[in-house]
Amino acid sequence: MDLLFGKCRLQVQVPENGPYEKPEQLIGKTIVSSFTNLTRQYFEELEGVKPGEPLKTKIKFVGGSVEASCALGVGDAIVDLVESGETMKAAGLHAIGTILNTSAHLIISRNPSHPELVEVIKSRLEGVLAAQRYVLCNYNAPRSMLPSLLKLTPGRRAATVSPLDDGEWVAVSSMVERKDMGNIMDKLKELGASDILVFEISNCRV
Repeated sequence: MDLLFGKCRLQVQVPENGPYEKPEQLIGKTIVSSFTNLTRQYFEELEGVKPGEPLKTKIKFVGGSVEASCALGVGDAIVDLVESGETMKAAGLHAIGTILNTSAHLIISRNPSHPELVEVIKSRLEGVLAAQRYVLCNYNAPRSMLPSLLKLTPGRRAATVSPLDDGEWVAVSSMVERKDMGNIMDKLKELGASDILVFEISNCRV
């Protein structure tokens, strides 16, 4: 499960003033990385290596300060995780290829020793992620406009609709995506909704 934080890229980085402009030019050169298996797989694809054939590109393991490897003459290029790119820029490097985009993930064993605990942890994380993604929108509206309004605020499964003392009006409560909230509020008002309120969700179970 993608936890939506720790986003970064595993990239091929080379000296900014060097001769390399694309990863194919590094075939046969020395690449330094902490992620040797992924780097090897990437260059095997670039070289079109068949099973049993040797790799022309040399892959070296370095456990720390990988970005200094080119300046120290250890390698022609590096493969490392990049978030903002500032560290690489400070080391005089720039990206010429991205191996993968990644982020923090929850990974569950196929055969967990405590499956009930796994479900609790998974459920709690899903609740936090949903609370970050959604807000709760409440509004009053004419019953006659309900079909159009519910197209805007269908909720995750369905919206909650409650009658008001005025039989022609209803109260609607629905989870809506945070990123669309401004536009949704404007459209609700255009369609005749009133008393439109938005509430933060601190946590939930989905």
